[in-house]
Amino acid sequence: MAASNRSTKISKIHKVLKKAGYEPSLADPQRTVLEQLLFAACLEDAKHDAAEEAFATLGHNFFDWNEVRVTTVRELSEEMACLPDPAAAAGRVKQILQSVFESKYAFDLEELRKENLGPAVEKLRKAKGTSPFSVSYVVQAALGGHSIPIDAAAMKVMEVLDLVKEKDIKAGSVPGMERAIPKNKGAEFGSMLHQFAVEFAATPHKPELRKLLLEIDPDASPRLPKRRSKTPKKVEEPAETKAAKKKPAAASSKSTKKPTKKAAAKPEKKTAKPKAKKADTKGQKKSAPGKKKAAKSKPAGKAPAKKTPAKRPASKGLSKKKPR
Repeated sequence: MAASNRSTKISKIHKVLKKAGYEPSLADPQRTVLEQLLFAACLEDAKHDAAEEAFATLGHNFFDWNEVRVTTVRELSEEMACLPDPAAAAGRVKQILQSVFESKYAFDLEELRKENLGPAVEKLRKAKGTSPFSVSYVVQAALGGHSIPIDAAAMKVMEVLDLVKEKDIKAGSVPGMERAIPKNKGAEFGSMLHQFAVEFAATPHKPELRKLLLEIDPDASPRLPKRRSKTPKKVEEPAETKAAKKKPAAASSKSTKKPTKKAAAKPEKKTAKPKAKKADTKGQKKSAPGKKKAAKSKPAGKAPAKKTPAKRPASKGLSKKKPR
């Protein structure tokens, strides 16, 4: 996207949100640098009123910041339950206090006001528990610099408006934002953008919010969050009915297994016996006639009789003799 188009779109965000009735909630100038940093940890991805309530609870229910530092994240999150993600906010607060105490053995960051903006920002970034949002908030609210805080909710709005790429999301910054918005309007713009972004993160399908985004960028429709298809939930059956269904199934499986084994064994025995009997009877029937024939034609133990030549008749012999 060209720089002129980017600046025009960012300036249009300010105009559209102001026209829609969003009013800025500015930071309390009486807070110290550390207090601004801790408040930013509560404000990240949360509404301004909820962050004020959580910050006030920490100051009222604990003796000092050291007591907050030694308290567990679980206990702190219970005290900050008004936030959308109290555990994440409690972890940030505890880490910031621990990091400041380990570096200074005190809970004081006022010397950052006297330093140049560059070194002061580097020290804030090195502290554990800080984020690009909380560092920008302190620069704007306590150090007099021009930096617009962008949290995850605001980054999602920038993504829908096609003002950031993947590398910008990882860096937590929007290119050209400080050039498009002048310093005297930076706090106002940052607060209104934060309010809109947190509301959009909570209700991304709200028609009024989507209408404002399309007013800023008419081509943003394909990048708006899509509704998920509703799938009917399966009603879980009680454990008693499940057990009742399983028992008959087990019984039926047993009843089907046993008969198959017996049925397979019985036919083999029955078919084997008739075959053997038939084979014997057939053999006996066939062999019996053969024996009878052999007995009739050739008696056992006698040699065959020799043929004797037939005797000549006496008359024939006499006729052949000569008379004396």
